[in-house]
Amino acid sequence: MTENTPLSLSQFQYDLPDDRIARFPLAQRDESKLLVYRSGQIDHATFRNLPDWLPANSFLVFNNTKVIPARLHFTRQTGAVIELFLLNPFPDGQPITTAMEATGSAVWQGMIGNRKRWKPDEALEIDIPTPSGPVRLTATWHDVEQSAVQLSWQPTELTFAQLIQYAGDIPLPPYLKRDSTEADRITYQTIYSEKEGAVAAPTAGLHFTPAVFDAMARRGIEHDYLTLHVGAGTFQPIKVADVRQHHMHTEQVVYTRTIVQKVLAHRDHLIPVGTTSMRSLESLYWMGVQLLRNEPDPFRLDQQYAYSLPVADHPPVAEALEAVLDYTIRTNQESLVAHTGIYITPGYEMKLCKGIITNFHQPGSTLILLISALIGDNWRSIYTEALANEYRFLSYGDSSLLLP
Repeated sequence: MTENTPLSLSQFQYDLPDDRIARFPLAQRDESKLLVYRSGQIDHATFRNLPDWLPANSFLVFNNTKVIPARLHFTRQTGAVIELFLLNPFPDGQPITTAMEATGSAVWQGMIGNRKRWKPDEALEIDIPTPSGPVRLTATWHDVEQSAVQLSWQPTELTFAQLIQYAGDIPLPPYLKRDSTEADRITYQTIYSEKEGAVAAPTAGLHFTPAVFDAMARRGIEHDYLTLHVGAGTFQPIKVADVRQHHMHTEQVVYTRTIVQKVLAHRDHLIPVGTTSMRSLESLYWMGVQLLRNEPDPFRLDQQYAYSLPVADHPPVAEALEAVLDYTIRTNQESLVAHTGIYITPGYEMKLCKGIITNFHQPGSTLILLISALIGDNWRSIYTEALANEYRFLSYGDSSLLLP
């Protein structure tokens, strides 16, 4: 199947009853259910026992992004509330980590709630209480057409990352249909979250606890981290009948030289934790291909590139990874900031990933397409089995280990 072969959205729909959507997390992260799929066989377990089900020599790759409180609310003098849902620094492409360290002012692109009531020349202000005293935050339009907003604050000493911790709300997925709570600031983060910049959690990692990591270590299962800053596009529904025509969102991903070295060394045993880690790993291969082919912007991957080359022209995995590693050494970079719009759909041949640890996803989503690319039409029997066994679905729901 080629990238141009029509693929009907109806093939990736299923009936998800509203009461199967987990609106709150379990009290204990690793007590969630774990569905294990291995070569066509399904077993049921508890997540705390995940290490017992992982293949020998598995190397797990985690996404250590951290969700920022990206929803800001301003009230106009008329009483109308304007919501800013911050998505990425403006202009897009600059390192998110750098943007989070800005002091005094920053420009961010986002989605604007009630935007028609916010006049182009109007400044919105809120006073934010902090331990060191109140901070005045002002929002003005920077570029109306681009939905870019200038944020300025006084005193200016706080970094942007510190500011939004006091000013913003955690942006829960829209399908949870509830406001965020103070508890979500903890439960909607993985215990290893570190690099601030995501507006959605890499939810496959929410189940991991220190006890699970300890059990992995006892079994000799190694792991490491990369960073993909999850964007709101992860929730963007497919609105076209032929899913091939869907416009895939682009997200920023950071690879350290260390993770490239470890991926190269463990390339036959890689299991990503979550769809974001899978997209990042598969993208790394194609970025190596772009380097080998002297493409002009090798660390920006669009959604078509993985389908554009004949299979006979795909270089070996090791060769592509070595190209990336050599680039970091040649340019004296300890990490690479890249952007990926990879669109993994049925017919895609996995280059690095030998399985996945992931939650249960929305019907007709790009994430269902990714799962189908990994395990084929068996995704449907897996989801049917999960529904029949009262698994909890979506971000705060239960987990699965899928091994084709």
